[in-house]
Amino acid sequence: MVTLPTFALVGAGNRGGDVYGDYLLRHPDRGRLVALAERDAGRRELVADRHALATDMRFESAEALLERPRIADVLIVATPDAHHAGAAVAGIERGYHVLLEKPMAPDAAGVTRIEAAARRHGASVSVAHVLRYTPFFRAIKRLLDAGAVGRLIDVAHVEHVGYWHFAHSYVRGNWRREDDASPMILAKACHDLDVLRWLIGAPCTKLASFGSLTHFVAAEAPEGAAARCLDCSVERSCPYSARRIYLERFASTDGWPITVLTDDPTIEGRLRALRTGPYGRCVYACDNDVADHQVVAMSFANGVSATLGVHAFSEANARSITLSGTHGELRGRLDESRIEWRDFVTGRCEIVDVLAKVTALIGADDGVDRHEGGDDGLMRDLTDRLAITLAGGGPPTLASSWEASLESHAMAFAAERARRHDLVVYLSEPDGHEI
Repeated sequence: MVTLPTFALVGAGNRGGDVYGDYLLRHPDRGRLVALAERDAGRRELVADRHALATDMRFESAEALLERPRIADVLIVATPDAHHAGAAVAGIERGYHVLLEKPMAPDAAGVTRIEAAARRHGASVSVAHVLRYTPFFRAIKRLLDAGAVGRLIDVAHVEHVGYWHFAHSYVRGNWRREDDASPMILAKACHDLDVLRWLIGAPCTKLASFGSLTHFVAAEAPEGAAARCLDCSVERSCPYSARRIYLERFASTDGWPITVLTDDPTIEGRLRALRTGPYGRCVYACDNDVADHQVVAMSFANGVSATLGVHAFSEANARSITLSGTHGELRGRLDESRIEWRDFVTGRCEIVDVLAKVTALIGADDGVDRHEGGDDGLMRDLTDRLAITLAGGGPPTLASSWEASLESHAMAFAAERARRHDLVVYLSEPDGHEI
């Protein structure tokens, strides 16, 4: 008889409840949620009811859940960024296998705490760097490893956050302030840095970075702008209008981002949230302080150079990448799941339709999540590994382990330091030498 892995969840918001929790509901043969902790009572009961959790398995805080002896195989940490380290360390000390939402922590001190606890207890800690699990990036990795471009020389990667997505998450939302969450390059792009490190196959040795908060400030507000979009006389000419985003663009959507706006997706529920909550505020009158555009220039130990750009100002919520080598070039966009492969020797251009190949192999269900298959791919790999662990095998640590994640986090911290202080940071030095 197969033993199903069990999960305890701390933080039942969008990532915890609607991504990881939803996966377990859609795949009951792969695992089940047995406990959760969430401070918001309405959200706690909503997610707990979906999973038919017992009353005594519904906790008001991570601390209350983690005071108990271990009650599941895996602890999923999907709290706000500032609470990641505390919950992860407590879970490690209780003997859980830990799946930690990215970033590991908002600062180097928090990452060091997790590293120390994981080493001390020999713990299995995996970080949710889901881009590694997308069919798109896995296909690129296979092509690179097969020599499709010859020797890799340069990578240009851009995360186009999407104007409405940036306004939702990084101006009005939970990641708008560094003191409450993380710098934008860490909160939004640490898994872009992780996937670059993975594709390039060597450590980053030095980097520089530039960017700022330029547009979402009071000085950029149009004349006549009100504090809230529902009260604004110029709202109809503003692309960032909360009315336009939540009542029009996502009028027929009950999932993300509406689940972040309110637990009541009706028009009345949305209007109530926009009148009273943070998501109805003018983007020029918020308390946000994270950069709205940033570029990082990097050099790697194997001679590869790379750039990462992240910005708010695009229609598409997408990632694009070009990988240039001595004998060929790969380019594509994650949201399109298509890779253009140009061979310099033959002159041939081949289009690799990644989504079609994946759908033919495993069906469409695992290729449609918000990270283009990455969320489901990660959970599928984790539950596969857990089945082996529960049958007497080794620990279920993913390829995106805490050890592998240290480099991408160091890169993000260095990039933010470089941006703020106009530096070149040398990561090859023990403490990140700067000039």
